[in-house]
Amino acid sequence: MSTLNLTLLTDLYELTMMQGYFESGSSEIVIFDAFYRKNPCDNGYAVAAGLDQVIDYIRNLHFSKEDIAYLDSLGIFHAPFLEYLRDFHFEGDIWAVPEGTVVFPHEPLVKVIAPIMQAQLVETAILNIVNHQSLIATKTARVVQAARGDGIMEFGLRRAQGPDAGVYGARAAMIGGCIGTSNVLTGQMFDVPVKGTHAHSWIMSFPDEYTAFKKYSELYPDACLLLVDTYDTLRSGVPNAIRVFQEMRAEGKKLTGYGIRLDSGDLAYMSKQARRMLDEAGFTDAVISASSDLDEYLIDSLKTQGAAITSWGVGTNMITSKDCPAFGGVYKLSAVLDETTGKFIPKIKLSENSEKITNPGNKKILRIYDRETGKIRADLICLVEEEYDETKDLVIFSPVETWKKTKIKGGSYTIRELLVPVFLNGNCVYTSPSVMKIRDYCSREKDTLWEETRRLANPHEVYVDLSDELFRIKSELLEQMGRQALSL
Repeated sequence: MSTLNLTLLTDLYELTMMQGYFESGSSEIVIFDAFYRKNPCDNGYAVAAGLDQVIDYIRNLHFSKEDIAYLDSLGIFHAPFLEYLRDFHFEGDIWAVPEGTVVFPHEPLVKVIAPIMQAQLVETAILNIVNHQSLIATKTARVVQAARGDGIMEFGLRRAQGPDAGVYGARAAMIGGCIGTSNVLTGQMFDVPVKGTHAHSWIMSFPDEYTAFKKYSELYPDACLLLVDTYDTLRSGVPNAIRVFQEMRAEGKKLTGYGIRLDSGDLAYMSKQARRMLDEAGFTDAVISASSDLDEYLIDSLKTQGAAITSWGVGTNMITSKDCPAFGGVYKLSAVLDETTGKFIPKIKLSENSEKITNPGNKKILRIYDRETGKIRADLICLVEEEYDETKDLVIFSPVETWKKTKIKGGSYTIRELLVPVFLNGNCVYTSPSVMKIRDYCSREKDTLWEETRRLANPHEVYVDLSDELFRIKSELLEQMGRQALSL
């Protein structure tokens, strides 16, 4: 997966449009924005992820002889265009939000500035990569929030929609806040912790449960987490686990990373009963881990019920984002370079649905923080040339409900620009941090959100506003398009 040539990971119409641009002699420089319109999972935010794989894709972007032969076999591409593809490589600029950043609707997560043929080709793969990993990172952030400080293990490989979804989904889950994954290939590829216990089949393969537990403790004395629900959790599983722990202690073995796992039944009741039994036997520091089709809602409910669980293995519902299986990111043209003036001409897409009307121009995202608390006050989408003085009052307003305005006193806020250069003139200028460093960064990012934004149900909306100048340009384009429609 790490060396696969993904150049043909694209929709056919990207290539047919490229041929159209080629044959019409169009080589204009354009700007495309990749963004999304609605937070997934009814969340108050999303977590950006997938940039490192976008970098790999752009670096390896080329048409092999086999690629060109296949395109030729389709009978719709002309010889001059196919010849052009032989030396194709990306020559433009890409700006992006770093992985692990909390983001909000309509903000450009990736901005591509390139000749139109190049910018068009990369659309599908960028969306495929960013949409998937951002979705899983966001879902994971919700699960982590529900666990209230307990560790979350990613256990979803066998239920993921194929190997890529399993590997890169686990990567995204680590960014979103997991402490480890069961996916060994993800561990190897991205140097993240791999963890696991044993299956029910381990227990069933031995003459009895105690013997299975005993053998496992001999093999893994420093990570002895025993699955106790194969036969009878409270009458067999937990007592046999306690017996093994007592024997380990009697043998002078230091009990570290030990405990039990529950995978069925009433997890609240079972965990509380198991906790009582373990404590009475003197194993007050034994871990109680749980799995069994968990998601953020069930974990939150179990925590509210006082379940004695401190470690959670989450699989299907997280790796697939089962309740919200698509991120919904889009890729839209926002500006075209005027070669005469050297300035970008803003472009806008209209729609009967106001949510689908795009923001025009060459833009950047400014994040406004409360200076005292470090929490996010709002995000401001503005033109790249606009500058703001933190010592001066700042008035921001909703681009939809324009009567909603907020005045932020000068000196009470700080500003951070989110988009960073990734490729300049086709050369990569950005080094991705390790996944574990991205995970730590994401944790700090989530701490900049108010608790009201992080709640699982009906979260408070973080305002994403437009600058006065960007709002003016957008309004003028809408008015202009309206006049043109009336004249038809």
